[in-house]
Amino acid sequence: MIFFAMKKVKTAVVGASGYTGQELLRILLRHPGVELVCATSRQYAGQKLSDLFPRFRHVPGADLCFTDSDVEAIAATGAEAAFLALPHGVSVEYGRGLVEAGIRVVDLSADFRLNDPAVYEEFYGKPHADVELMQEAPYGMPEWHREEIAKARIVGSPGCYPTSIILPLVPLLKAGLVLPEDIVVNSGSGVSGAGRRADVSLLFCECNESMRAYGVPRHRHLSEIEQELSEAAGEKVTITFTPHLMPVNTGILTTTVAKLKPGTTIEEITACFEAAYANAPFVRLQGANKPTDTKNVTRTNFVDIGWAIDARTNRVVLMSAEDNVIKGAGGQGVHAFNIMFGFDETEGLWII
Repeated sequence: MIFFAMKKVKTAVVGASGYTGQELLRILLRHPGVELVCATSRQYAGQKLSDLFPRFRHVPGADLCFTDSDVEAIAATGAEAAFLALPHGVSVEYGRGLVEAGIRVVDLSADFRLNDPAVYEEFYGKPHADVELMQEAPYGMPEWHREEIAKARIVGSPGCYPTSIILPLVPLLKAGLVLPEDIVVNSGSGVSGAGRRADVSLLFCECNESMRAYGVPRHRHLSEIEQELSEAAGEKVTITFTPHLMPVNTGILTTTVAKLKPGTTIEEITACFEAAYANAPFVRLQGANKPTDTKNVTRTNFVDIGWAIDARTNRVVLMSAEDNVIKGAGGQGVHAFNIMFGFDETEGLWII
């Protein structure tokens, strides 16, 4: 029997020392189509990946050393693909140089998720530094933008909260089963969603056995959520969104309430979801009247979706759960990468 080796794409992770960067490394180190040639971190330059993340000891490729974040140095490694696991406002400094060097980019910050520079400035407090490239980048949600992702030089990978909100709502808005006004969303996220940084409010004793709302009344993720929902509805959609910090490491639980088109049945809702996600390997439909649970999705690239109808108020209650640093960040980015480079879209992502 003859076995053919899978083509390996030389890949860089820029900003590899954070929580999302760590998950990216974990996935990419065992992805059969990836040769990891560069991982950057100004703070840890010169140290091996396995020194900072001992879980990678004895894993092939984990002897790679972190390097400084320089576009020319990244290009010199021969990288064909780059993941940007950087804060918003920083990724844009790398995007243009990398794509002009022939490197295809998956950006995990907010810098390339929006298509309207005025909305970016409104929510992020400053003008976008590369409007042309921002408007070139498709929104990197594979379930809804697969064809655009496949051709893209740069992709703006969705945020964690938006993924948990957009995936349940888009099919229903497209089908006209829910009304585009008066949508209310409440989400809870694990503490890792705030990033790997020193902050008193994120200390164990501040977060453990407690929950609190934050980003009220206008979290930055509203910008991309409303962009995608408006596109699905064919009209402007404005929602109420309240995020909460949960005392867990990872996971997002979202509950969305929307008004139903009069006469809509639970069977129609179910059929709509089944048609929309029949070929979506990482969307798991729980079914009617079945809540979702973060314990079933953490450490995976799945999002679980359940739904119920409140007949008293003629509203649908949508429940979704995901891992914020995998399906909501690194795993979703790898899903887009697989599509961009012609791999099976699930490659490297069957992690449970």
